[in-house]
Amino acid sequence: MRIATWNVNSIRSRLDRVTAWLQRTGADVLAMQETKVADAKFPVMDFEAIGYEVAFHGLNQWNGVAIASRVGLADVQTHFAEQPTWGDPPAAEARALGATCGGVRVWSLYVPNGRTLVDPHYLYKLDWLAALRHQAATWLEQDGDARIALLGDFNVAPLDEDVWDTAVFEGATHVSPPERDAFASLQEAGFVEVTRGHTPGAYTYWDYQRLRFPRNEGMRIDFALASPALAERVLGAAIDRDERKGKGASDHVPVIIEVDA
Repeated sequence: MRIATWNVNSIRSRLDRVTAWLQRTGADVLAMQETKVADAKFPVMDFEAIGYEVAFHGLNQWNGVAIASRVGLADVQTHFAEQPTWGDPPAAEARALGATCGGVRVWSLYVPNGRTLVDPHYLYKLDWLAALRHQAATWLEQDGDARIALLGDFNVAPLDEDVWDTAVFEGATHVSPPERDAFASLQEAGFVEVTRGHTPGAYTYWDYQRLRFPRNEGMRIDFALASPALAERVLGAAIDRDERKGKGASDHVPVIIEVDA
């Protein structure tokens, strides 16, 4: 089974590319982030036309997550327990979506950006990751054999090699010790990042500005964390860098894992 994650940066702007990619690659499950569309306007029929069920959670033109599957889609959840809130009045944003697809519990996750180290959004980001860590550990405590995939845009570059120039990011988000510690805590809870070993030195994101992509000035911030029972079934992984090329590309690219179903 082929499971992928992709921050599409607006599903309506990127719809043709996404559906063409699914048809070309034969991915069985695609977790999407930053769909930027309210539920009433999600392009359901376009996915159904190519053989995919789709679950989605979007409240407005910001954030938004979705899962497309051709191997079943059940038990949909639009947030995880104790997911932190944001805004006035405080509410859970559309940043997490869970569904069971082909025997795997898939979570599409769009971790808050953090903005700056002194912005309240940064504390929200750390709280969000801490709550995810607690919930992830709880899932494994409840069922150590559960096949769970935490997929998405984590907005954290866990290692120095995950950015093209560490000096550029000094004093910025995505690389701060608390953020990196929060990402590491997910692995300490028992989850295994299963893409890095198969795709060393690769990036998953390039800013639109300053010719970042042609210069390969990127970041690795999109990941797949698997529960132990799922990690032992991972056969390989890939990053589809070509999807950053051409007109209308997202600033992120698909990250794919191959699983022995």
